[in-house]
Amino acid sequence: MLANHAGIVRRSAATTAAVGALMAVISLAVGGGKGLLGSVLGIALVAVFFAISVAAVGRAAKVSPQAMMITAMTTYILKILVLLFFVVRFSDSTAFNPRLFGLTAIVCILAWSGSQVTWSLRLKIPYVEPDGER
Repeated sequence: MLANHAGIVRRSAATTAAVGALMAVISLAVGGGKGLLGSVLGIALVAVFFAISVAAVGRAAKVSPQAMMITAMTTYILKILVLLFFVVRFSDSTAFNPRLFGLTAIVCILAWSGSQVTWSLRLKIPYVEPDGER
């Protein structure tokens, strides 16, 4: 992974961690212990999902841009299917608050995505590779 991209990942992770901590506090205030547990599970799910994506796409980037794109799309589809499984499986759970689980997951996903876009736009990375022969 390029140094610029590693910086984007680090900054996005830090932003998402801060938002996750805020959501945990809000969930504790709103839903008590079950709300906090739901929030922590949502944060953990998002952290694991994005860690898998970063690792998989980073490895595929060393192979080729095509492999990187295929890996990104495949991990995205698999994550959506796993998330669907978790939502269906635990929608009626009484061990934690499923609404705060879902809300925290959505907020953390939006924080991660927004942070990635924001930090990517701030970098001055050329999107055209200059021709070395000229």
